[in-house]
Amino acid sequence: MAGRWLDLRWALSVLCVLLMVETVPGARGPSTGAHISPQFPASGVNQTPVIDCRKVCGLNVSDRCDFIRTNPDCHSDGGYLDYLEGIFCHFPPRLLPLAVTLYVSWLLYLFLILGVTAAKFFCPNLSAISTTLKLSHNVAGVTFLAFGNGAPDIFSALVAFSDPHTAGLALGALFGYLGLYVFYVVTVILCTWIYRWQRRGSLVYSMPVTPEILSDSEEDRVSSNTNSYDYGDEYRPLLFYQETTAQILARALNPLDYMKWRRKSAYWKALKVFKLPVEFLLLLTVPVVDPDKDDRNWKRPLNCLHLVISPLVIVLTLQSGTYGVYEIGGLVPVWVVVVIAGTALASVTFFATSNSQPPRLHWLFAFLGFLTSALWINAAATEVVNILRSLGVVFRLSNTVLGLTLLAWGNSIGDAFSDFTLARQGYPRMAFSACFGGIIFNILVGVGLGCLLQISRSHTDVKLEPDGLLVWVLAGALGLSLVFSLVSVPLQCFRLSRVYGFCLLLFYVNFLVVALLTEFGVIHLKSM
Repeated sequence: MAGRWLDLRWALSVLCVLLMVETVPGARGPSTGAHISPQFPASGVNQTPVIDCRKVCGLNVSDRCDFIRTNPDCHSDGGYLDYLEGIFCHFPPRLLPLAVTLYVSWLLYLFLILGVTAAKFFCPNLSAISTTLKLSHNVAGVTFLAFGNGAPDIFSALVAFSDPHTAGLALGALFGYLGLYVFYVVTVILCTWIYRWQRRGSLVYSMPVTPEILSDSEEDRVSSNTNSYDYGDEYRPLLFYQETTAQILARALNPLDYMKWRRKSAYWKALKVFKLPVEFLLLLTVPVVDPDKDDRNWKRPLNCLHLVISPLVIVLTLQSGTYGVYEIGGLVPVWVVVVIAGTALASVTFFATSNSQPPRLHWLFAFLGFLTSALWINAAATEVVNILRSLGVVFRLSNTVLGLTLLAWGNSIGDAFSDFTLARQGYPRMAFSACFGGIIFNILVGVGLGCLLQISRSHTDVKLEPDGLLVWVLAGALGLSLVFSLVSVPLQCFRLSRVYGFCLLLFYVNFLVVALLTEFGVIHLKSM
């Protein structure tokens, strides 16, 4: 029996890797300018010269739009919006600050989408999969939890590496993410100390602290797909009450818990208002299986609707919709076939099941939700990469610096809260293993798969930033931090103190200052 579970685990791991490979946008859609392929032609081929897109700000205002549309370096693989064309072709030059403000606001909202999708839909489905495969908490912490925490970073890296122009963005992001592990370690150490102190001072052995200040990540993870069922079960009368199918669907699609809304702070309510559209869209498209509930979160009308909508979302987000609009035999688009097949399957499921009893194969919805949420993350990560590259063009910043600052911070804030929550709930070892397990997974899979995809498509080596000093700063900081931990942790007999955490934080601040000074030319190599 154990052997069969092991074989199934390996098969699912291979499937996940293959799905990640397929989700990287690589197909080019029609562009407004001339089609040039490849973007880095071999020597001797007469092609339009590739000019650094960041030179657009040095041109006359009347020439910027044509430069953006015709220069291959300004074109991005994948994505639904052309942000550079929006800035330089649709906004007047005097409104450039307004355009940048709108882009930054959209960027922050994309980070919110990434966090909500990963915390409430991606990670719960990963947890359900690990429960189905009967994995221990420790193994799940270094495998599925690490993958769940690192999903935005992995997909962002794969998207960035799929385009030669943003390879430095991916490298900077992964190195920046590796630098942020010091913050995770400090978080785990401090929260473990707080947890032990509270346990000593408490007479009741229970949860240390309710996650009131944890950006509602843990509370909303449950209520995101069960909504008011948590409080509804508590205050529901003891008499048996049979809900109709329409009532089940309405409550399952409601992302707001009214009782929780009344007792929360104004800050929480303001943040919740921004989350509501995202949560409603994800509730409508992503199924979530909860093994801790008696009904395993089975909502028959909504789950049957998922059988139609989730596959449709998959084909419309895969390769930025390229596969979804492809016509089979030049007649029928793929999305039409998917809708017909999904409708037939949903009809069979609806009439073969009941509202009260989940079907035997309900656990398969966890895999469907995992794939759908992963593609939502991939779509949002694609837009994040494109916006950051556009901002880099406007401010003439290198992709590497954008990656090690904005992209790393935005994608890592959810990981920090996950580790914070785990440590405060009394699982410091799982949080600590997720810190290092996720980092190793990100650097190996993110760089490895990203480079492999780019090399296999373009048959050329991945080219990073031409000025290589910053790359050496990143690699050197990474090596020094790992050596410091490798030496100091055994010297402390593997009992980490707050001093160790503060040292790591100080190291990261120094690393970031040196990296930024290197980017802006304050620190540079002397020319021979």
